[in-house]
Amino acid sequence: MKTVLCYGDSLTWGYDPESRARHVLEDRWPSVLAASLGEGVLVVADGLNGRTTAFDDFTGDCDRNGARILPTALHTHAPLDLVIIMLGSNDMKPLVAGKAHAASKGMRRLLDLVRLHGWPMEQELPQILVVSPPPLVETADPDFAAMFEGGVAQSAMLASFYADLADETGAGFFDAGSVARCSSIDGVHLDAKNTRAIGRGLAPVARLLLGH
Repeated sequence: MKTVLCYGDSLTWGYDPESRARHVLEDRWPSVLAASLGEGVLVVADGLNGRTTAFDDFTGDCDRNGARILPTALHTHAPLDLVIIMLGSNDMKPLVAGKAHAASKGMRRLLDLVRLHGWPMEQELPQILVVSPPPLVETADPDFAAMFEGGVAQSAMLASFYADLADETGAGFFDAGSVARCSSIDGVHLDAKNTRAIGRGLAPVARLLLGH
């Protein structure tokens, strides 16, 4: 049995912009990925609303700093064969970082944490797949527009930064914006069709990295 950890934010958790609730399990991209990979692969979804790559955000009542929580997740779900990281959207908040360059530095920190982790048992280092989230889009929602001010332009740069980082570090890379688009309802989140598309798009890349 191979194990895949999907580490992300509300896009991984399955936030539905229309209902402001959670997509049903079968519509969330980790579930679609699991169905595509089939038997012999366990896909673990670890998504937290508001999670950043490596920055503090004290406006929530949980720890949203992805770099602080990742070692715990790695230990909890070990042994791992593949770690998929899709983060950076929340870094676009001016309150958090507001720059794609900052998000790329946070993503680099996450890659280092995986590679340098003190695993609870002997195992080969897992493969890492860096996923750039779909770029933000303009929205008429006043709260989200203010929360992510300037984020549309900055988030459009994430794929380029992440692709360069993956190439430099030997990680896999996938641009989720090549298969999915954020909803204009809030400019950040995905409807069911688009979150399913990410799961389907990731499947061949994950299969290759798993040798499955």
